[in-house]
Amino acid sequence: MVTAAIAGSAVAFPPALEQHVLWEQFFSARYRDQRVFPAAERIWHSAGVERRHGAVDPRVEDISAMSTGARMQRFVDEALPLGKEAAAASLAAAGVAASDVGLLTIVSCTGYATPGLDILVARDLAMAPSVQRVNIGHMGCYGALPGLATVADAAVARDKVGLLLCVEVTSLHIQPPSCDLEQVVTHALFSDGAAAVTVLPDAPGLEIVEIISRTDASTAACMTWDITDLGFRMGLSSEVPGILQRHVPSMVENSSPATVFGSVMYRTGPSTRAALGLSTSSPTAYGPTIKSSHPGRFSGITATVPRQACWSSSNTSRRFAAHNHTSPSFLWRSDRASASTPRSCDSDERRDIPRSIIRYRGRSLRCPSDASLGR
Repeated sequence: MVTAAIAGSAVAFPPALEQHVLWEQFFSARYRDQRVFPAAERIWHSAGVERRHGAVDPRVEDISAMSTGARMQRFVDEALPLGKEAAAASLAAAGVAASDVGLLTIVSCTGYATPGLDILVARDLAMAPSVQRVNIGHMGCYGALPGLATVADAAVARDKVGLLLCVEVTSLHIQPPSCDLEQVVTHALFSDGAAAVTVLPDAPGLEIVEIISRTDASTAACMTWDITDLGFRMGLSSEVPGILQRHVPSMVENSSPATVFGSVMYRTGPSTRAALGLSTSSPTAYGPTIKSSHPGRFSGITATVPRQACWSSSNTSRRFAAHNHTSPSFLWRSDRASASTPRSCDSDERRDIPRSIIRYRGRSLRCPSDASLGR
């Protein structure tokens, strides 16, 4: 039976911005109303974000009054270079030429254009005219998961090389000042970036075992992404952790039998971890490493996860499963129990791995360096 495996991955980021500086020099002035300022300041500083990456620095260019049309024109200018950088690096990591890509899937919910990023990336990377293209838009954080399903299915069913590229430029959607505390949460959590994975049929790498979804239509209003005259406006309810508590544990328990070594939850705040029965003092595996340096990028945060896991063993087959709900989660799995456990690629752990090289299923993988992660 043909399998699909993630053989290469890469990320690309615009310049870094310090979180506390953004508050002091821009966002704090937008919540001067003393009825909301104390709560807004508390939310901002408790978000768990140290720095973010932004194509638009609001201290230099305040685009909150810019029309949606102007923001969409700007999207291509900012997203295309990021997307090409991540895509090219992912292909290089997998040892695959751009001309060999059979399916290119683009995921984004922060901008739209025609010709789209699919055509422009394929053109600039010199992909074959026969390359098939899929665009997935406006699905938010979990959009990378159906995107991953398209390239995995193409590998298994049609023996095609697949490239998944997620690009988000959330800094284009800074909203006008308001007393809405949900907007504080949105502005504190999300940032810009691109992530790409190359999926090959029957190749060494992280085998994609399954992608599971749960849809609770009754909670649709808890996460919104509305197109307005002034960009896209997000709504993010505090009820999300409770929704996760109702659905995620059963998803994990009912998935195919395997040894679960760790999980990654998008936005692993204390309330989310508590809702899932996880320690509130010990953050979920990998989540804080991603969130502190690279806060949510909608679909991009999901596709970044494979670069944040390392193993020190070469004799055990690794399997990869993706699950999504209101917030997506990944499960890293092994066919059998082993003393080898996944390692977070932070600087302390990397010292234990000679030359930052790990091996799985016969393939060498270099852990991403601090520089490549934009730290």
